[in-house]
Amino acid sequence: MLTVAVCVALLGYLQAQELQGHVSIILMGATGDLAKKYLWQALFQLYLDEAGKGHSFSFHGAALTAPKQGQELMTKALESLSCPQDMTRSQCVELKGQFLRLSQYRQLKTAEDYRTLSKDIEAQIQQEGLREAGRIFYFSVPPFAYADIARNINSSCRPGPGTWLRVVLEKPFGHDYLSAQQLATELGSFFQEEEMYRVDHYLGKQAVAQILPFRDQNRQVLDRLWNRHHVERVEVIMKETVDAEGRTSFYEKYGVIRDTLQNHLTEILTLVAMELPREVSSSEAVLQHKLQAFRALRGLQRGSAVVGQYQTYSEQVCRELQKPDDFHSLTPTFAAVLVHVDNLRWEGVPFILMSGKALDERVGYVRVLFKNRAFCVQGERHGTSEQSPCLPRQVIFYIGHGELGHPAILVSRNLFRPTLPTQSWTEVQDRPGLRLFGRPLSDYYAYSPVREQDAYSILLSHIFHRRKESFITTENLLASWVFWTPLLDSLAREVPRIYPGGAENGHLLDFEFSGGQLSFSQQQPEQLVPGPGSAPRPSDFQVLRTTYRESPLVSAWPEELISKLAEDIEATAVQAVQRFGEFHLALSGGSSPRALFQQLATGHYGFPWAHTHLWLVDERCVPLSDPESNFQGLQAHLLQHIRIPYYNIHPMPVHLHQRLCAEEDQGAQTYAREISALVANSSFHLVLLGMGTDGHTASLFPQSPAGLDGEQLVVLTESPLRPHQRMSLSLPLINRAKKVVVLVMGRMKREITMLVSRVGHQPKKWPISGVLPKSGQLVWYMDFEAFLG
Repeated sequence: MLTVAVCVALLGYLQAQELQGHVSIILMGATGDLAKKYLWQALFQLYLDEAGKGHSFSFHGAALTAPKQGQELMTKALESLSCPQDMTRSQCVELKGQFLRLSQYRQLKTAEDYRTLSKDIEAQIQQEGLREAGRIFYFSVPPFAYADIARNINSSCRPGPGTWLRVVLEKPFGHDYLSAQQLATELGSFFQEEEMYRVDHYLGKQAVAQILPFRDQNRQVLDRLWNRHHVERVEVIMKETVDAEGRTSFYEKYGVIRDTLQNHLTEILTLVAMELPREVSSSEAVLQHKLQAFRALRGLQRGSAVVGQYQTYSEQVCRELQKPDDFHSLTPTFAAVLVHVDNLRWEGVPFILMSGKALDERVGYVRVLFKNRAFCVQGERHGTSEQSPCLPRQVIFYIGHGELGHPAILVSRNLFRPTLPTQSWTEVQDRPGLRLFGRPLSDYYAYSPVREQDAYSILLSHIFHRRKESFITTENLLASWVFWTPLLDSLAREVPRIYPGGAENGHLLDFEFSGGQLSFSQQQPEQLVPGPGSAPRPSDFQVLRTTYRESPLVSAWPEELISKLAEDIEATAVQAVQRFGEFHLALSGGSSPRALFQQLATGHYGFPWAHTHLWLVDERCVPLSDPESNFQGLQAHLLQHIRIPYYNIHPMPVHLHQRLCAEEDQGAQTYAREISALVANSSFHLVLLGMGTDGHTASLFPQSPAGLDGEQLVVLTESPLRPHQRMSLSLPLINRAKKVVVLVMGRMKREITMLVSRVGHQPKKWPISGVLPKSGQLVWYMDFEAFLG
């Protein structure tokens, strides 16, 4: 009877194996550091987890190294494989032997090498009577090699019909938005989106991987707490004690923001901030909700970040990269960034992202600190229960290292008792004397993993089981770079604060935030400032006042310029309300005013919004909810953050009768009538304009047939760029304003700035040259890059 049962079980196993088939895993860069430290061990763990469950495996270590030398290096890397602690020595020896027999090295250099690999896999499968399930290619190689490898796989080593292909990619995924887009386009020409798995190994760390399940399992409690009404702030922190020695070639190109904040910390932020899908097990739903979180991130400006550099970094760069002795790098090794999420759940809640090298401790964590409205009369010296409502209330996802020394989830006992899966997480025993975030460990419900697992082991398991929620899609990657690239560009010339490193840093890197701005709490000691030859600081330049086209000009660095313009607009608004009881402000769209909108929203609480009417200077002919709509930009960066009566907001009527900018709908005439009815003499108190690289302003372009002269107040125009159709205030209406402000920012505007400074009144050719208020004032605001180059 027992024999029959064993035969039936064996038959079932063989049928399952035949049904599920053979998997070939090819590790590119098999002799490199990442492979030796983590990837071979993770592949061995995958084999331990999956062997005997229906799949057969073969492991191919690949590199450019010649076969004999490559095999020796790979064999040496495989010697260090370790088994789980609960496995007996004999089991370990047996399973390691099996894994080593299944692993072989091969040189992959040419298309012919890839064809040979494919033929060998097919021959093995046929010889052993197996069915191929699929192939996994792990790219543990520099990104510059991706295209050639991808081309060879696609042309010479794809598995046949009815099988799957999974390609695993390691960061960096570009240096900025354009390079990331270029790389994504290149890879997209060889692989489908569902075939690509971009790794951020922090998503495999146990505490990070538990964020969404934790939110889901405690949904009933967190539904009322996880929002702006209860959360004071969120901190996403990664501190390192090591410096960049030996890695300065990489660090000089990428720096700390690209190395950790743009990827690891931003990915973690989205897990905390995203709306929780109904089914957290649905990869598609999780990735879609993460994308929505990315798109809700408020744009960063120069004042959103502080940066530092440990004192010996430039010396290391000079030594390792053969730079001259007087070279001073501007690469930050420390950064803190203040992020806001512009949606109803998180409005006004600061998210602090911080990472750095040569700091006082190695630790990583996500800390959600809740507001505390309790006041306890009894003093602490009389004893305070850990359940006291006056103690800090927080949820902490402790990624690892630090005082605790292992991953953990901590929840203040005065908040709620969390639910976690008992098979994988267990309650931590109290450790007297251990304090975390200012409180003893006993103040928390503390849980740690039953079995600690390496991040790469977890991620390889997810790749094998096609769990894409732990990886970065092309769409999410590009959304992240859209968010970070403007800040990186604005910090390119920023001189980082020099810090000594380690415990000697003291309070030098402490920072504080207010009104959307981040700043160091202490002034930089003089002896730590770089010597001669260092780049100038923005503070070395004051706001410059001069004239441009015979009108006043204000010039400064972008941050100071925006701050000055916001002050001036507020002063004009206050004066208008005092004199007329209301303030009519017409705003242009585009990217330049976004920082201004954010400054007005977060730093000007005395602004008389209740008496302000907001008008649009121009609008694209798209629905107002479209991301390309100027009104949508105004809504995202200003309107949702201020209290202004809805009847004081006047969007342009570009979408009438389910049509966009149709002449017969008379949208332009309707807007003109509304202006005439509400704005005295159709004279706005202030009009904010920009200047395009072709000299256009508002949506009045060179050779526009309408809007440059005549009696019309509002006109329909054509742009040379998509979307082509626009609605715009006319030059005659703009020139009726009491004050017109032209904001010009960025090095790309330098050429047109020089050109327009020399031309006369030629609005047909240069529409901006036609801006000259009849009885009002024209003031130009230009940043130094636009004005001085």
